[in-house]
Amino acid sequence: MGVSRNGDCDPKDFPQLLNDTFLRAARGEETEHVPVWCMRQAGRYLPEFRESRAGRDFFETCRSPEACCELTLQPLRRFPFDAAIIFSDILVIPQALGMDVQMVQGKGPTFPEPLKEPEDLQRLQAKVDVEKELGYVFRAITLTRHKIEGKVPLIGFTGAPWTLMSYMIEGGGSNTHSKAKRWLYRHPEASHMLLKMLTDVIVEYLLGQVAAGAQALQVFESHAGILGPVEFKEFSLPYLRDIARRVKDKLKEAGQDVPMIVFAKDAHYGLEDLSQSYYEVVGLDWTIDPRSARERTGGKVSLQGNMDPCALYSPKERISDIVKKMVEGFGTRGYIANLGHGLYPDMDPENVGAFVEAVHQHSKQMNKRS
Repeated sequence: MGVSRNGDCDPKDFPQLLNDTFLRAARGEETEHVPVWCMRQAGRYLPEFRESRAGRDFFETCRSPEACCELTLQPLRRFPFDAAIIFSDILVIPQALGMDVQMVQGKGPTFPEPLKEPEDLQRLQAKVDVEKELGYVFRAITLTRHKIEGKVPLIGFTGAPWTLMSYMIEGGGSNTHSKAKRWLYRHPEASHMLLKMLTDVIVEYLLGQVAAGAQALQVFESHAGILGPVEFKEFSLPYLRDIARRVKDKLKEAGQDVPMIVFAKDAHYGLEDLSQSYYEVVGLDWTIDPRSARERTGGKVSLQGNMDPCALYSPKERISDIVKKMVEGFGTRGYIANLGHGLYPDMDPENVGAFVEAVHQHSKQMNKRS
């Protein structure tokens, strides 16, 4: 990695971390308040984000370390979040495998030539040079670690194999995911081949993110809920486990330990399994009751989530009440507050601020009482 004169691209000599609340909560240690961050906290709900992105192609932005760094830091200038997540996209991996992905206005991510039949797997790059194909993400992480000046930890992330596979076959977003699921039922061998191929790239990608300076990692299985329990156990869970195990083993060899979060949206049926999958933290969507999640995960993991993003449309006092109830449900230990999904573009930044403030305030009070 090239070193600029001011050392900004060198993945060492990072500023000292000043707020490690998020990392301690991820490991189940005591904290004076519950840490909080939001999925999609760098996003279109911020006017400065819209301004920075104006007229630029989405993936071109993703490939600019300076742009990603700026977008990652924007929410931290406004709100006292306890963590930052690098600005990027899960679909950079299909791109690294040689697929064309475009962000189409009003439609979202689009693959002009999706995978249709198993023979299409031959179009994918068999051996991906992750440094060459995804080095721009690593450079963005390193630059951001320097520019964040140790304020909060920086989270790296990836999409999970099944979620990426479904995009690659559907050619974009889908309600039914019937094309991708057709593969699972009709071509199970080819499905496993593709999932394994994705897993191998993901492991390298996550290790590269840690080497570049990521202090925690999140794996997004955004399309988990489209699978039933049986398919989840065959086509999602083994790969989620494999990713965590392989990343951990490699990091251990280097004497490193980075907390990992798994977020499998709508996979209520998988909570027990997910809590025994080598991840320190299980992220929850808003359809799960905090107390029941605690019970079902049996204290094996920290939990992250799970306020309904739409609750941010409430008046500020109501946000405070909702947050209080949520924090009481989870308890203040081994808990990271977040939304149960990402922020929506039409949300009021003021309400995001109210959410963050309420988490800090209520959790501090609860800790004083206990």
